[in-house]
Amino acid sequence: MTAIVSISGLGKTYKEGFEALKSVDLDIRRGEIFALLGPNGAGKTTLIGIVCGLVRPSRGTVIVDGHDVVRDYRAARGKIGLVPQELSTDMFETVRDTVAFSRGLFGKPKDPTLIERVLRELSLWDKRDSKIAALSGGMKRRLLIAKALAHEPQILFLDEPTAGVDVELRRDMWEMVRRLRDTGVTIILTTHYIEEAEEMADRIGVIDKGALILVEEKAALMAKLGKTEVAIGLKAPLAAIPDELGSDALTLSDDGETLRYAIDGEGDASGVAGLVRRLDRLGIEFKSIDTRRSSLEDIFVGLVEKRP
Repeated sequence: MTAIVSISGLGKTYKEGFEALKSVDLDIRRGEIFALLGPNGAGKTTLIGIVCGLVRPSRGTVIVDGHDVVRDYRAARGKIGLVPQELSTDMFETVRDTVAFSRGLFGKPKDPTLIERVLRELSLWDKRDSKIAALSGGMKRRLLIAKALAHEPQILFLDEPTAGVDVELRRDMWEMVRRLRDTGVTIILTTHYIEEAEEMADRIGVIDKGALILVEEKAALMAKLGKTEVAIGLKAPLAAIPDELGSDALTLSDDGETLRYAIDGEGDASGVAGLVRRLDRLGIEFKSIDTRRSSLEDIFVGLVEKRP
């Protein structure tokens, strides 16, 4: 799959000497959903700002669909729709007028049919003549996306798009994101709801302290760094793990009532069946077996905590 965004040696140092980005290299593929994760202050906003032409890099290059974001700013920016965290627009404009105005900012001709389609897809058509000030918080969030889509971008940046919105709106927005991806739009998102990235993303990037520390296919990341833990609740507590069970992957809870069996990465979960048979042979009775697979959040926290 070809890259629609190519980032090479990208760095940003602010006047006071703070290095926000440290030689970032990243290719984002055409038509994928790419999730950029990182703690607060990691460099996510700076990276997005540079790609969108809002922040000037100190070094390195960013190519957007063949256009350098510095030398050919207008063409590069025209390929991108940005959904920021905060709404910044005239509160006394109508919904339809502000979306149409956003399209005009990119030199696109008037297209009432397209504006109607965008507003309908975002359940805003019934509010088309309403003043922005009269919209609910969720509707304002939808309006941000409509404004970003008005000029038919090939790349859509979603910066914390569902922060502070209700569950129903969040579900609707992600359905819309999937539809956009299906039409060929490349989606790049940051989110604090890591379960959303786990559900939606094709690939995951993790940034910390200005450095991109990992880029991986989501499925491969979950397989390689994930962990499965099986908790076996015992009918009677054990004082210690019997030698006959001898496995480095086994631990016993402090109260002796739970055996835990850990399977790292792509390890074979079939070992659980063998463990159960050995327990039976030893006359160790159990009352429950619970299995838990690491989430993307577990992996993310583990990666960041290991950083110096």
